[in-house]
Amino acid sequence: MHTDPKSDHVLFIYIQPSSSSSSTSSVQTLKKQQVKMAALATAEICDTNATHITSGDLRVLHPVFQVYGQARGFSGPIVTLKVFEDNVIVRAMLETKGEGRVLVIDGGGSMRCALVGGNLGQLAQSNGWAGIVVNGCIRDVDEINACDIGVRALSSHPLKSNKKGTGDKHVPIYVGGAFIRDGEWLYADSDGIIVSKFELSV
Repeated sequence: MHTDPKSDHVLFIYIQPSSSSSSTSSVQTLKKQQVKMAALATAEICDTNATHITSGDLRVLHPVFQVYGQARGFSGPIVTLKVFEDNVIVRAMLETKGEGRVLVIDGGGSMRCALVGGNLGQLAQSNGWAGIVVNGCIRDVDEINACDIGVRALSSHPLKSNKKGTGDKHVPIYVGGAFIRDGEWLYADSDGIIVSKFELSV
């Protein structure tokens, strides 16, 4: 547990439930955490955690992302992907149970095709992902905006991506001017996106 000496704001390390726990209990716990964490405003996080921002434990991403999806605010443990103009492993990851997590995709900032479309948005919603952040483009904007998840991307593009299956899972990535690691926490709302080394709690 980490406490900011300048406030009563407390940072808790998120611990993944053990494999011996029932899957139902794990999902319910993460969903409850997701609802609670989504209420944390990014501006409030910044105001009460200046020390952790200075240390790099909290990182504010550059304001380059467009807002999509029904959930204007969302948060959860991060799953990282690194791809370039190829979304095969994006689909493969979204086909797994999200359990309130956030998929952060480093698409190399490519503006030449879309890595996420309406079908993947619906898949993410159905499998319990809290949100998707794309360092690249999406398409089927109207369909994604109808999905009950949060989505951030640089822009939209009508062209679909390649299907070669190249890319890496669970690797450190550099997105929005910040290094992001698998298992860290992401908080997003209308003001911006914050990545935290620890789960935040008030």
